[in-house]
Amino acid sequence: MRCINKKYFVLFVSILLTSSFLYACDFLGANQSEDLGIAKYEANNYTQLFYRASLSAEPLCVTSEDVTRTSFAPSEALMRVGLFDLANAEVLYAKDIHQSLYPASTTKVMTALVALDYGNLEEMVTISSNAAAANFHANEQVSGLREGEQVSLRDLLHGLILHSGNDTSVAIAEHISGDVSSFSELMNQKAKEIFATHTRYVNPHGLHDDDQYTTLYDLYLIFNEAIKNETFMDIIAQSTYMMTLTDANGNTREIKSDATNHYSSGQVGQPSAAMVIGGKTGTTREAGSCVILYARDAANNPYISIIMNASSRGVLYNDMTNLINSIATL
Repeated sequence: MRCINKKYFVLFVSILLTSSFLYACDFLGANQSEDLGIAKYEANNYTQLFYRASLSAEPLCVTSEDVTRTSFAPSEALMRVGLFDLANAEVLYAKDIHQSLYPASTTKVMTALVALDYGNLEEMVTISSNAAAANFHANEQVSGLREGEQVSLRDLLHGLILHSGNDTSVAIAEHISGDVSSFSELMNQKAKEIFATHTRYVNPHGLHDDDQYTTLYDLYLIFNEAIKNETFMDIIAQSTYMMTLTDANGNTREIKSDATNHYSSGQVGQPSAAMVIGGKTGTTREAGSCVILYARDAANNPYISIIMNASSRGVLYNDMTNLINSIATL
């Protein structure tokens, strides 16, 4: 079994079982078409977690229900919370992690993944009118790009991940795919490849759209994929970065990209049980205050912690610190 590519093995087994299932259902007759439709849905969806848990190419943290700890409880009922022990492939805490939610700017983790898959970090990107900061509302986070400027894809990724610039996300999407819609399809394709099957993207930045959604568990899968990439890890570990842009006349200027997560920026003190290396934030009215973090304890064991839908940044970081500190009670 170790000689077989497990990704293709999963696909083969899924097709085999689904085909056998539907063949058997043909004997039920046309009068049971409604039951057959339900059965198809179950065959396509409820087997996924099984294969994800047992046949994927690497150990993943898996749970189908909430996991509680006496040392931590969220301060708000609507928050969704997850703590994942990567070394032991264990879910340490889970609250509503399979419920649908809006991703806000945590979307940009997938934007970065697709850009890293398809782009060259040293390529120069020309900023369109759609990607210019002036095209966004005053309350929408931007890096400050100007139409006609050129900037490297590497710099744009820093503005995307560290500073959460919505303008950088559009610039990246247009550079990779020509337009936002085509890039979003690549994002959806990537989500399926890593089994984030309850996620749908229609834009690369996470500004609210009713048709863009995910789950906390899918966000774990997406972020878990992202931290395998050395460039992504290098970026989230920084507190600030200077982007260099060149206009049509050859004049250059710099933009400072500061980390939006408060542990990296120093606005919040580090938890005592593990050190936060970095992560990705997100905030909209519909999604609330959100953050995904990568941390390591004193023994260098890695963790992913996620809180979504907090009512404020204060609540978000207070609960996140308490969540990470609960590692010490293991």
